[in-house]
Amino acid sequence: MEAHEYTDPVVACHKFELQENEMRQLDLSGIPSILLVRQSGILRAVGAKCPHRGAPLAKGVLTRNRVRCPWHGACFNLETGDIENFPGLDSLPCHRVNVDSRGQVLVQVKRSYLLKHSRIKRMVSRNWQDQRRFVVLGGGPSGAICVETLRQEGFNGRLTLVCREKHLPYDRIGVMNLLNTGTYTTSLCLREEQFYKDYGIEVQLGVSAERLDTNCHILHCTDGKSFPYDKIYIATGYSATRPKIPGVHLKNVKTIRDIGDARSIFQMVDKSTHVVCLGSSFMAVEASANLVSSAGRVTLVARQSVPFKGTLGESIGQRIRELLEENRVDVRVSSGITRILGNNRGEVTAVKLLDKSRIPCNLLILGTGCQCNTEFLQQSGIGVNPDGSVDVSDFLQTSVRNVYVGGDIANAFILGGFPDRANISHYGLAQYHGRIAAMNMSGRIAKLEAIPFFYTSIFGRSFRSAGYGQYRDVLIDGSLEDLQFVAYFLDHKDTVTSVASCGRDPIVAQFAALIAQRKLLCRCQIADPKERGSWFTKLKLKN
Repeated sequence: MEAHEYTDPVVACHKFELQENEMRQLDLSGIPSILLVRQSGILRAVGAKCPHRGAPLAKGVLTRNRVRCPWHGACFNLETGDIENFPGLDSLPCHRVNVDSRGQVLVQVKRSYLLKHSRIKRMVSRNWQDQRRFVVLGGGPSGAICVETLRQEGFNGRLTLVCREKHLPYDRIGVMNLLNTGTYTTSLCLREEQFYKDYGIEVQLGVSAERLDTNCHILHCTDGKSFPYDKIYIATGYSATRPKIPGVHLKNVKTIRDIGDARSIFQMVDKSTHVVCLGSSFMAVEASANLVSSAGRVTLVARQSVPFKGTLGESIGQRIRELLEENRVDVRVSSGITRILGNNRGEVTAVKLLDKSRIPCNLLILGTGCQCNTEFLQQSGIGVNPDGSVDVSDFLQTSVRNVYVGGDIANAFILGGFPDRANISHYGLAQYHGRIAAMNMSGRIAKLEAIPFFYTSIFGRSFRSAGYGQYRDVLIDGSLEDLQFVAYFLDHKDTVTSVASCGRDPIVAQFAALIAQRKLLCRCQIADPKERGSWFTKLKLKN
């Protein structure tokens, strides 16, 4: 049976061709591309491409028995192929490696992996004799990963996923691409409906939480539905907010938070549309960039002096402003909208700015802020902060037993020298929270070891950033003009709190790997331009 499970051996190379701590992508006849790694004298072979977006892992970062994606920071265990940090969903296929008497490295691939670059980690299904009841509230990236991880960790009791939206969990990053393609397809869904049925995951769509009774262990929802639980994970995310501007409730004034928002916006846009995007957030900037090719005119109005000033600083923000303007986006900075003007049909026709000028507008997109969806936690006994976030422990536990919170609404600890909890809205971090919560709910002890990893793509240029914390100085290495640079953000102690880049992969992933090993980077290690590129040698490659 086993002989037929794998392909015939394929010669990859001679064992001495691969150096210690070397990764090499091999494209061999008859099998998928593989990543061959030699570490501590052991040869391992896994899938060569990151399952998230297909990044070549050979160009990523190798640490102790792990490889980190160069594009978005996902991390995979080389021994098992399992995904351990996100973004993403699936794990890497692992292949059989042997060395023959002549020193030739032979690789065999499971026949079931021949047409695949990823695999789903083994999961259990429902066992009706197990009377435990776990509820996961929130159909976003965090909740979706949580239910899968629970089944991967062996939980086979009753498992319910409660989703506010009427769609199965989907790729929320891909929502912005709808503004280019205008298509809502099931390809955006993380899993098909049958997947959840196969593993006994009960999915409740179009159901919102109304009240959590932590004394009786019951989640009360809309339409009179209630869900008793033994343990519950809450990841209800954010909702977009509307600023208090006269006219904000006119027709064609939109926010972008879900598929429905993106579809309605796309249906309005053609060459007669004058779009105004308000805000300097990732959502507002990405919307302006994605719509400019299909709209008649796009204007970005931002209160800050440059886009992304708080995240990427003045210099990089200025270069992004120039990139937007080079691609026909009209950028109005240090500004704001004081009034939204409409016609007798209740449709927006123009916006009035701080300087009294008016811009014609028949579609206004608001990217001005979000609020935590935690109103239903009032009177639950769970402490809710003034901003709506919830403090959690290193294990994502709240102050109430058997109640876990993660994703956008969690005020949680992160790695990197930041001493306090932080409330961070990010896709990959939310997925990571879902995994950690599920492991702890299943009885394991899994501590948060999160490193925020941000990314965006604007007109084909990818900007990445890892780390978190205040900074007082930015050291730029490379060319902002050519969009080939690394930026080091330093605090008052001359410690690097975060690193951003464009066109210089995998340096941001390297910094994330450094922080994951609980190491710090200081100004003295990057001050000399000749030695600046050698700091990543601090990464540990052996146990």
